[in-house]
Amino acid sequence: MPKFAANLTFLFTELPFMERFKAAKQAGFDAVEVLSPYDASAQEMRHELIRHDLSFALMNVPPPNYTGGDRGFAAVPGLEDRFRRDFDRAMRFADILKPRVIHIMAGKAEGAEARETYIENLNWATAHAPKRRLTIEPINPIDMPGYFLNDFDQAADILDAVAAPNLHLQFDAYHAQMLTGDVAGAWAKHGHRAAHVQFADAPGRGGPGSGKIDLEGFFATLDADGYDGYASAEYTPQAETRETLGWLPR
Repeated sequence: MPKFAANLTFLFTELPFMERFKAAKQAGFDAVEVLSPYDASAQEMRHELIRHDLSFALMNVPPPNYTGGDRGFAAVPGLEDRFRRDFDRAMRFADILKPRVIHIMAGKAEGAEARETYIENLNWATAHAPKRRLTIEPINPIDMPGYFLNDFDQAADILDAVAAPNLHLQFDAYHAQMLTGDVAGAWAKHGHRAAHVQFADAPGRGGPGSGKIDLEGFFATLDADGYDGYASAEYTPQAETRETLGWLPR
């Protein structure tokens, strides 16, 4: 089975944030991710990671993203200076948290100018942080209306245009199902670009077994294809998180 991570933005939310690290380790995870860690102390989070021997799989940039602001703005014309300023702020968090992958969110935009802005910002970010493994992720328009990057072929086009060795695809099985209805087919076409995987069942974004995706088969495919990154559980539990972890190998 793949190396599994727990998304602490979604899982263990019945607990105070800083207690979720310990809960994830006790449940059997060896890694966690936090979509937007900017409201907490980076040093305290790092302490929890070390204390519980957890790897930090992923964080999103730039802030504030999930703290009441826009969900990124890398593709939004006119906000290039803001993107670069906040990217630098995010890197200061990354220096402490040491994430394996950093996801750059595109934000709400459309059209040719947005594509040019996105490519320009990604060119800048990959050159500015050459030792960071950066990702972009297609997100379905039902969950995030107006989000610029909403198609896997579009993501492949952007990745080819930037052509940076430290920029990769972030493949979310839930979004793949919502966008294409064919997770296996989307992975077969685009999985070779992936540096990070996330999953939830669809529809509903619940845990494995709650929807229509063959996640067990998907995990087997990740193994067969030699995928060596994390597969992060990013679903909304319908009960206390530990009660939804029957899919997690012990």
